[in-house]
Amino acid sequence: MKTIIAAYSGVLRGTGANFLSAIQDLPSVPWPSKSKVEKQLQIISVMQWVLSFLVMGAVCTVGLLYLFFTDCWLIAALYIAWLVFDWNTPRQGGRRSSWVRNWTVWKYFRDYFPIRLIKTHTLLPSRNYIFGYHPHGIFCFGAFCNFGTEATGFSKKFPGICPHLATLAGNFRLPLLRDYLMSGGICPVNRNSMDYLLSHNGTGNAVVIVVGGAAESLECIPGKHSVTLKNRKGFVKLALQQGADLVPVYSFGENEVYKQIIFEEGSWGRYLQRKFQKLMGFAPCFFHGCGIFSTNSWGMVPYSKDINTVVGEPITVPKIESPSQDEVDLYHDMYVQSLLKLFDRYKVKFGLLETDTLALH
Repeated sequence: MKTIIAAYSGVLRGTGANFLSAIQDLPSVPWPSKSKVEKQLQIISVMQWVLSFLVMGAVCTVGLLYLFFTDCWLIAALYIAWLVFDWNTPRQGGRRSSWVRNWTVWKYFRDYFPIRLIKTHTLLPSRNYIFGYHPHGIFCFGAFCNFGTEATGFSKKFPGICPHLATLAGNFRLPLLRDYLMSGGICPVNRNSMDYLLSHNGTGNAVVIVVGGAAESLECIPGKHSVTLKNRKGFVKLALQQGADLVPVYSFGENEVYKQIIFEEGSWGRYLQRKFQKLMGFAPCFFHGCGIFSTNSWGMVPYSKDINTVVGEPITVPKIESPSQDEVDLYHDMYVQSLLKLFDRYKVKFGLLETDTLALH
């Protein structure tokens, strides 16, 4: 401080040499490199999504209730009125925003892992599609980045196709979170919403369903390649009823970004997870990533692992208003074989061994 005062006094006296000398005596400040700044921005972008998914709905609900007991109660009342008026919007195509989907924050989100979208076949805008996304992972990072944003260039790779990522319907009952999700083109994973998108919204729509759901999230650990699919046939029946083509999608690396404690079947831990899943619609996973400042510490930040999402070949599906169980089983088998073929074709390219196989549960 004395050095700075002396330099300033020198300037007032017209002795610029004193000022230059004082500046040279100041300790140098180590500026972070561009790569370090970008890495921190990437971490921030990922964590804002993780925290939004985990706590945004609850925080906004509590905040809205709190406003009713303050001088700002009118704001809360107006939002509740809007919520009642807008209640059915998520089930009627939502309210996507190209501006939100193109936020720069999603590019940092993409580059943290990084996440890539691989196109294998052209999709016709004259058809509607149901994408089956595998595996679930903990937070479906690949599904969100590829289909809930434009960070990986979905619209450029699949022109004329409008993706709608389906997630838990309960998320759309929570204030502000529902609007945040809808801005990305995300919709509830319920029959009304998907029927509307596939039958009342023209063609060129792709509903993305994470087929394994909460049950699959309980099994995701690094190095494990398995999907919950054997008894998941509802999405195939929907495809037949709407005449929407089925498209298998597999994300290599989705299970690698977090480490999870797996409870054995029959244990108290697994029993409580199953009960919670049945009650709330999602399963409480006990997982960890790394810390914000060190990959050697534990924290909520996912590990920086490549996620490569491969969109497979579409399976042409006829429209059958009341498909029989045999017809559902037939197209389900076709879908399973197509997914296995997709996994085997790309597994070595994305770091797996030739002997690795995809297990179906």
